Amino acid sequence: MARSTGSAKPSMLRIIVHRILKALLWLAVGSVVWVLILRWVPPPGTALMVERKVESWFDGQPIDLQRSWRPWDEISNELKVAVIAGEDQHFAEHWGFDFSAIRAAFAHNEKGGTLRGASTLSQQVAKNLFLWSGRSWLRKGLEAWFTAWIEILWPKQRILEVYLNSAEWDDGVFGAQAAAQHHFGVNAKNLSRQQASQLAAVLPNPRNWSASHPSPYVSRRASWIRQQIRQLGGESYLETLNDSRKAPWAQ
Repeated sequence: MARSTGSAKPSMLRIIVHRILKALLWLAVGSVVWVLILRWVPPPGTALMVERKVESWFDGQPIDLQRSWRPWDEISNELKVAVIAGEDQHFAEHWGFDFSAIRAAFAHNEKGGTLRGASTLSQQVAKNLFLWSGRSWLRKGLEAWFTAWIEILWPKQRILEVYLNSAEWDDGVFGAQAAAQHHFGVNAKNLSRQQASQLAAVLPNPRNWSASHPSPYVSRRASWIRQQIRQLGGESYLETLNDSRKAPWAQ
């Protein structure tokens, strides 16, 4: 009986391990399928929206989330380029990770002072859509996983379109259309370069900075973004998003 009991324990352990690995495999496959579906289907919401809603309940001040999806052609080209100029100037070239920016941020942070991030637009889409806020290694690992599949399965234009419809621009204000209405009383398609640059300028801290009532720092940052837009070539830069770098199924 002792021999039989001893052989049963490893067998049970193998069963448990097998089931865990099988569950992880299904989760991995399911996540890839979900990313593929979202290449064409507008995301009904984001993990960040859920997080903000739950936070407001615990704070005792429930907020109404504002978001109205707009397709690519109904978003101002000025905003598209402004966001790239302010957040990710190598967006058209990289595969989801800007390693030169990561090295620069690491060197900056080692010196102390204000922490600098190096997240690309693709990483921000992955984080906003699927994950929670935080800096744990688990979350960063999942962010890398989703970022890689987004870059493989989506064209650059789709990544930017989803980003612009998912970014946070004030408490409970998500996406370009809601932001344009909330801050300037216009539709996302009609944003001027000035307005677009101010929206892009607050993206690092949209809950504390205002695009419609910019602080001196935000105004300076918006001016810098307009300068970067000119250096990138303005709206013509968007043509570089339809590049040949992408895999055939992502064209």
